Amino acid sequence: MPNKSHFNSGHRALNSLKKRGLQHSSAIEGIKINKSLHGLCVQDAVQFLKTMPDSSVQLILVDPPYNLDLDYWDTFSDYLDWAKCWLDEIYRVLSNSGNCVIFGGFQYQDLKKGDLLEILHYTRHHTKLRFVNLVIWYYKNGMSAHRFFANRHEEAIWLSKTKKYYFNLDAVRVPYDEKSKKSALRDKRLNPENIEKGKNPTNVWEIGRLNGNSKERVGHRTQKPIELIRRFVKGLSYQGSIVLDFFAGSGTTGRVCIEEGRHSIMVDSDIKLEQYFQKHLANSNMRLFDIPYEIIKFEKVNSFLDLVSYENQRTQKTFTSISPCPGQSSVDIDEFSLKEKTIDE
Repeated sequence: MPNKSHFNSGHRALNSLKKRGLQHSSAIEGIKINKSLHGLCVQDAVQFLKTMPDSSVQLILVDPPYNLDLDYWDTFSDYLDWAKCWLDEIYRVLSNSGNCVIFGGFQYQDLKKGDLLEILHYTRHHTKLRFVNLVIWYYKNGMSAHRFFANRHEEAIWLSKTKKYYFNLDAVRVPYDEKSKKSALRDKRLNPENIEKGKNPTNVWEIGRLNGNSKERVGHRTQKPIELIRRFVKGLSYQGSIVLDFFAGSGTTGRVCIEEGRHSIMVDSDIKLEQYFQKHLANSNMRLFDIPYEIIKFEKVNSFLDLVSYENQRTQKTFTSISPCPGQSSVDIDEFSLKEKTIDE
């Protein structure tokens, strides 16, 4: 039986472009940066967003509080009224190719809680954001239940500003096992080149939750796995672009952006943000050929954005690869050391 996607006009158009060696109009070439910049700001998310310039961010990646009363930052008398305040700013802040990912859940029986269904309904009916995908994060470990089916997944909605959103499937493809690869290569409907690259991870991702003794843990109660965040960062942003997390929590987004060559802005009302983030850096295994990075604490976001713009422009003019040449075995470690600075003007 033919695959239904083969009758999809958009799918056929993309295949036609690939056969002719052309790219989709949404394609963007990343900037090979010399250094990534990562801003830290302790501030209320809504207040911060109101200071952000229009069209200034490629990816917004947030895991908002769910109103579970876990701490002072997780308690709201009217969750949706509060959520509207930051949802209304997202469209304005995103670039035309920009994406937004919001984590949440559908399992809450109490309307007071942060139900992702309510957030999705609001974005579809009261904002200009476009719904692209629902991603199911599936995990095998979790709490048991006796009055309902035990929950083993959380959800994330992927929204975009326009139809020309950025998406790099090749960056997040999953390798075939040998048996599946042989079977796929026999399927004449599939492109052998894409099979070699790997398969689409689909919208159901099996990535384990963090156990209490996980090496990734930095102390934050709702910390997400690095590989879960990495897939969104790699697929929905490009090198040299800016990723914003205004519920930064443990700082996982910033760590991933360091490893993947993106600039990042981490904002949280919790003063422990910097402490958590420093633990991430201590836990990470930054290889010598990773792109150097700089941590910047700021109060005014425009000052940080100016630095990012300058760094990207400087890189485009003077870029030279930091990867060792063939046969080169030594690298100056000082070039890759962590630097900190504070912007308060």
